[in-house]
Amino acid sequence: MTLTEMSREQISAFKSECEKEYEEYKAMGMKLDMSRGKPGADQLDIAMPMFDVFTNAASMIADDGTDCRNYGALTGISDAKKLFGELLGVGTDEIIIGGNSSLAMMYDTVSRAVTHGVYGSDKPWGKCEKVKFLCPAPGYDRHFAICETFGIEMITVPMHSDGPDMDMIEKLVSEDEAIKGIWCVPLYSNPDGIAYSDEVVRRFARLSPKAKDFRIFWDNAYCVHHLTDTPDHILNILDECKKAGNEDMVFIFASTSKISFPGAGVAIMAGSVNNMKHTAKIMGIQCISYDKINQLRHVKYFKDVDGIMAHMAKHRAIIAPKFKMVLDMLDSSIGGLGILEWNKPNGGYFVSVNTLDGCAKRTVQLCKEAGVVLTGAGATFPYGKDPNDRNIRIAPTYPPLNELEAAMKIFCVSVKLAAAEKLLEA
Repeated sequence: MTLTEMSREQISAFKSECEKEYEEYKAMGMKLDMSRGKPGADQLDIAMPMFDVFTNAASMIADDGTDCRNYGALTGISDAKKLFGELLGVGTDEIIIGGNSSLAMMYDTVSRAVTHGVYGSDKPWGKCEKVKFLCPAPGYDRHFAICETFGIEMITVPMHSDGPDMDMIEKLVSEDEAIKGIWCVPLYSNPDGIAYSDEVVRRFARLSPKAKDFRIFWDNAYCVHHLTDTPDHILNILDECKKAGNEDMVFIFASTSKISFPGAGVAIMAGSVNNMKHTAKIMGIQCISYDKINQLRHVKYFKDVDGIMAHMAKHRAIIAPKFKMVLDMLDSSIGGLGILEWNKPNGGYFVSVNTLDGCAKRTVQLCKEAGVVLTGAGATFPYGKDPNDRNIRIAPTYPPLNELEAAMKIFCVSVKLAAAEKLLEA
């Protein structure tokens, strides 16, 4: 019997049992954090040998002769362009290697568009009467925050099991010249773990936007973050855009933040030659070069794409048991009650859950009061407003297994308690 099928008396008794269990956990005074998708310390440890790749000054010279200790190579050293270009399936003239943060590269890309426009713009976005972005949701809160910072209006697009609602996207971009962009996390989307289907990627590439300076912001953050032996794959968006005659329509982003070190990784931006030349021209006023020593450190350590994949297998060995624990506990504690739905991702960094309507904020509040910090309810929607108050993002990677187990016990009882309260209000 699901909770919604129970009588009020049965729900009330269920609630009392949950309250008793909840108060026992609350009395333990735990302080556990699952608010962000951060690697755990054991994941960071596996990349420590990266700091041993340099032995002398000569070892800091790139293959093309660039002295990585000095100025120059604005768009990245050739070694790094070759490695990460192969990873993303783009040419060395279609890629820029940045600092440690792809988020910063995305922010700067929007900022440049606002002040200078993009390649082919008639005028900067900031000179337009209104600028709008499409935002598939649930989505990444920091994407939405960039839009808010620049006063860009956000339009929520529903997510389906194979990607965003393309019927809606095609209609909106073809009719509204103010729509200048869309945020996408195409492989293991944040937070649902969805992989865009081949058809969705092709439809993106074939878009006919009314705004000639429309751009797809393709955040391929989890391109090698697989959790199973049967990983998901997506089509190469730049290749598909070229086939459709739209090669200038996409900006691609990625980083090694969850491969090597979030605080000292390498960020990547890719796109058409036109887009990269336009970006570099403006970027050259901002800086002379990014950290080339760090770029070379990554190249020397990973060597090639096979080296990156071997390294990611080590990450998987650490985090896959954490995801399994989360999913097993949801199954055993809440499965069959009819009060929670959740994804079972093949990769990425999150488990996305949907409570009964109107229960997400209460669940997060109960968790916080019992010592478990989660990402705020609503954060996965533009303006922080989940219209149904039901989505919660669980980030299992950072806590050790024993802490994660304790946090999930509190989470599960909080979900049950919030659902019982809601049903008794009806």
